[in-house]
Amino acid sequence: MAFSSPRARTFTSALVALLAVLLASGPVHAQSNGDGSVYSRFGLGTLQDFSSSQASALGHGAFALRTFNYNPDANPALWSDQIFTRLSAGAFYQNIRASSGRGPSSRLASGSLEALQFNFPIYDRTLGLGLSFQPYTQYNYRTRRDSSIAVEVTPGNTAEADYQVNFRGSGGLYRFRGGLGYRVTDALRVGASVDVIFGIIESQRNTDFGQVPLRDIRLNDATRLAGVGGTVGAHLSFENVLASEDALSIGGALTLPTTLNGSRVLTRTESQSVSPDTIRANGQSSFDGEVSLPWRSRLGVAYQPNARWTFTADGLYEPWSSFTSTFSDQEPFNRRFPVGGEDTLTDRWRISVGTQLLPAGSDQFSGYLANVAYRLGAYTEQMYVRPDGRSHVQTYAATAGFSLPTSLSGTRIDLNLEAGTRGTTEGPLVQDNFYRVALHVNFGERWFQERRLR
Repeated sequence: MAFSSPRARTFTSALVALLAVLLASGPVHAQSNGDGSVYSRFGLGTLQDFSSSQASALGHGAFALRTFNYNPDANPALWSDQIFTRLSAGAFYQNIRASSGRGPSSRLASGSLEALQFNFPIYDRTLGLGLSFQPYTQYNYRTRRDSSIAVEVTPGNTAEADYQVNFRGSGGLYRFRGGLGYRVTDALRVGASVDVIFGIIESQRNTDFGQVPLRDIRLNDATRLAGVGGTVGAHLSFENVLASEDALSIGGALTLPTTLNGSRVLTRTESQSVSPDTIRANGQSSFDGEVSLPWRSRLGVAYQPNARWTFTADGLYEPWSSFTSTFSDQEPFNRRFPVGGEDTLTDRWRISVGTQLLPAGSDQFSGYLANVAYRLGAYTEQMYVRPDGRSHVQTYAATAGFSLPTSLSGTRIDLNLEAGTRGTTEGPLVQDNFYRVALHVNFGERWFQERRLR
């Protein structure tokens, strides 16, 4: 049995080195290592959705699109189509300009890993195994609240003195997914995966009294969560539907509700303290609890009139209004988890469309530019958080991408772009104008083959 080739080992080493450079260079210019949006303060952080670099350029959809060049993660039924052993990895850089109707704007920049994926066929185009590791939420923000307090300057006389409360968050949740996809018939494919979600969410509240004769206070809390869930998917494909040699696909996936168990530790530090003090309640220094994640549904349609053109339309829905947390029942000082409480969460949905042009079609001997895949997409999404408990936060974004062929058969390098706006400057909300650049390497080669002598 042949496990790998010198080409595979060389390319994998180059891939690891490339990602190391990308990840090392990101935080140098960054104020955060995650999303950077103030909206990540609410709920469990900003939700991260990544299926494949191809899907990202098609409006973060393509739930029904069959592909031999990628590891689509959103629908495990598509893992059954693999003929190559595949390793995919990517990183992104993001810039956000946040503004409100009450003050100056701010800029945040960040870089981070987007996903690691590994996939190989157990039986070609029949049974495939998929593994992936990626961020599930990013909890990363910085915000400030200015206030004032009455201070006694002389006996019987008081004056207003300004002070600041700085809020900061870091961490997030990660997801490891592993499962199988199986082709039942030429038209029907099914799949299922086990999803392990884990991570630490940390937030800090630092009260700086400045010239006010009071001690500065820093409150920290760290919540560790972990749980196991699952995803099931199905896919239908039809040929010669509207014309000869066209293809129509319908695919969907359902992620089951998941309970995350964990513990939370609160600490309090004053400006003259040597070390932080762990906050206790009823003699306990940590508080056990659980949160419930809602189910997630995905449904998509893909149509390919010929080998050159592909069109996709997709929808996603998550009822986050059903989210519950038992941590809030045990907290001292009435500090709720998640921040803002369950009343700030609402149902999430997203609608996306995309198109891809591959000028060469099925002719692999065309020129280089003809074998480059050109992609465009767009989506609108209602976020799952309502910071003020009333207003919905809407995202509008456009996506684009270029998929570059390489001298290695089955390997492509993708460059993706995304630009959009999130929220509004009306009322108490903030508007984020953002753009993102992502680089992905999708390596594919035939492994695990038995060599035969002729």
